[in-house]
Amino acid sequence: MSKGRLEAFSDGVFAIAITLLVLEIPVPPTEEGKSLAHALLDRWPSYAGFVISFVTIGIIWVNHHAVIARVQSVDRTLLFKNLLLLLTVSFIPFPTAVMAEFLRSANGQDVAVAFYSASFCVMGIAFRQLWTPAARNWVSRIGPTMYLIAAGVAFLNAYVALGICAGLALYYSLPISIEQQLSQSSS
Repeated sequence: MSKGRLEAFSDGVFAIAITLLVLEIPVPPTEEGKSLAHALLDRWPSYAGFVISFVTIGIIWVNHHAVIARVQSVDRTLLFKNLLLLLTVSFIPFPTAVMAEFLRSANGQDVAVAFYSASFCVMGIAFRQLWTPAARNWVSRIGPTMYLIAAGVAFLNAYVALGICAGLALYYSLPISIEQQLSQSSS
């Protein structure tokens, strides 16, 4: 299989996952005595989850291209590793919806944000295994470790845990997070 087919299939899965995120934002119900503006503002956890997840998936997509650009040939092992990553990426809309729904309530918000953070941790582990030489680098462990920490922090403060997830999205947008690791691993 060519790298082009691998990238095209992966791009399609990333695009669908990002699209599904917006479908998880529910239209506010009409309630007697409540304005539409107020009902829209009540949906703020859905917007926050959408933005964090959209940016995270987008950055995974950008970094996926950086990794695949360095691949010399596509074999069955790489295809299955890539499928594992795509499995975790396509799952992200579900924990995003769960987190957004339960962040509005006092009951279950800690578990919902821990579930959300843990899903990013699993995705980070799946991403790490795509490029084996760089996966041995300690820097590549930052994401999965911090997402795991965020999952634990969610039981103390759900908003701090979401802040960690958002901060990791910003970190992974920096070239040092992926591109410099890839350069170091190929030298």
